[in-house]
Amino acid sequence: MTSTPKIEDALRAKIIATPDVILDDKDVMRALVAANEKIMGDNIVDLRGIAMDRLESRLDRLEDTHRSVIAAAYENVAGTNQIHRAILRILEADSLTDLLAHLQSDVAETLRVDAIRLVLESDQNDDPMATENGKMRKAPGYMDAYVTQGRGGISRQVTLRRVDHGDADVFGQDAEQIRSEACLKLDLGADRLPGLLVLGSKDAEMFGPQQGTDLLVFFTGVMERVLRRWIT
Repeated sequence: MTSTPKIEDALRAKIIATPDVILDDKDVMRALVAANEKIMGDNIVDLRGIAMDRLESRLDRLEDTHRSVIAAAYENVAGTNQIHRAILRILEADSLTDLLAHLQSDVAETLRVDAIRLVLESDQNDDPMATENGKMRKAPGYMDAYVTQGRGGISRQVTLRRVDHGDADVFGQDAEQIRSEACLKLDLGADRLPGLLVLGSKDAEMFGPQQGTDLLVFFTGVMERVLRRWIT
């Protein structure tokens, strides 16, 4: 004689009234399926159960992908807002000195970078502003050599990379702490030597070659147009 435990009447009535509670609970459904398989024995293959397991795995993967897409979208929106705020601050500058001050303070904070350096190529290296407030002058050809790290070839408008440490010639005393950088090539107009804006970060994951550059290309275009007002 065998006996089967009986579900309490109140619980049974609740399940019948709201079956979705059971169906929506993954742990409960797994327990029910496992109990059903145990009853059937090892000699019976439950094809429907196998199909359900596969569908469940696929659903989990789709949910992970969905979360990743949403996270990437939020990150892109946040990045766009950062660039827009930085650009608005740049456009408020009414002189080169004012622009340099904004770059070293508000713009650096907005972009969450630890150092910003403006490098201008020039035939004249005796400029008294050469190393003042993040601005320096270098000999012609310096920009391409810096971006390509002396390997030659064509330097892209935006180059993102990780570094063991920053270049002391550019970042000075901050160089040892820099772990990644963004190099923004500046076209300052006809009959003018080019420039370079370097953003340095202590975070090695801040800039890398796998990241998109569209927002920084736009930021570079704004910087070029602003600088052309004052660079001679």
